[in-house]
Amino acid sequence: MDPLSRGMLAVFAEAVRDAGRGPVADVGCGPGKVTAHLAGLGMRAFGVDLSSRMVTLARRAHPHLSFVQGSMTALGIGDGTLGGILAWHSTHHTHPDGLPTVFAEFARTLAPGGLLLWGCHIGDEHLRPDRAYGHPVSYAWHLLPVERVADLLGRAGLTVTARLVQDPLPPLTRRYACLLARKP
Repeated sequence: MDPLSRGMLAVFAEAVRDAGRGPVADVGCGPGKVTAHLAGLGMRAFGVDLSSRMVTLARRAHPHLSFVQGSMTALGIGDGTLGGILAWHSTHHTHPDGLPTVFAEFARTLAPGGLLLWGCHIGDEHLRPDRAYGHPVSYAWHLLPVERVADLLGRAGLTVTARLVQDPLPPLTRRYACLLARKP
């Protein structure tokens, strides 16, 4: 993880702790590395991923943490129960038409004053690679301008309070953005 990402995660963790609003869901947690990083920052963090394989890998790598299989469109979490949601490199596989549903679910599950940290590559393109890391793959990336993501978050009832846009650093070739949003 690069220093800027670690810094954004530290800011997020401190803000959630200061608000004292409840646990943090790492939505689209993959193998759990960032969930574990949040826990190391003092967060009551747990991971949610659509892939049962990713949940298995996360549980194996971090047996002291909780990981559940679930969809970011229906988290199975009560209204207003989360102090924070981390969506770190996790929404770019969602078609843009599905993002209003995802962000509405985030708003529903966040407690008043709860925070969302969204981080992803940005752009204005749809990518469908057929190989990655030397293996055949089948997935799509939907890169959006950061302004569009901020607008969608606002439409879901979240207020963007901070925005960071990073130009690519080698070996990356794409711009990256982080948005911090609060539920009023």
